[in-house]
Amino acid sequence: MSSEIHPRYPVPAVGALVFNRNRVLLVKRRDPPMPGQWAIPGGRVEWGESLADAAAREVLEETGIAVDVGDAVYVFESITGDDGNGSPALHYVIVDFMATPVNPAAEPVSADDALDARWVALDELDSLWVAEPTLALIRRVTGGNFRPLSAE
Repeated sequence: MSSEIHPRYPVPAVGALVFNRNRVLLVKRRDPPMPGQWAIPGGRVEWGESLADAAAREVLEETGIAVDVGDAVYVFESITGDDGNGSPALHYVIVDFMATPVNPAAEPVSADDALDARWVALDELDSLWVAEPTLALIRRVTGGNFRPLSAE
């Protein structure tokens, strides 16, 4: 892989946990890692962009929903793949933020690298393929108890 696309240092990224009337905003991933998996909207931070601004931009790009970004609630890293030389192919440091929709009546429309975007009721989370760390974050923030659905 080109170092221009995947530099040899961690890439900063963000996500936004957006709640609206006991529903959470999720997108269905188009691109690796884990295409087809449901996740909170997010992506890479652009040069010169603050983390909060990146979170707002990513939500808007992927769902059409404008948000007000609040506090950071989770920081983690994702190290995945193999570059063919025994090193990881991808290394992201990800900061997830709480966010609220500017217009609570707005409906998401998938765009950018999202195959689908929707408000998901908290009691429906166990019917979707959502990564366990995402479910754990939602559990922690809401006090809910949700089970993941396997990829199979």
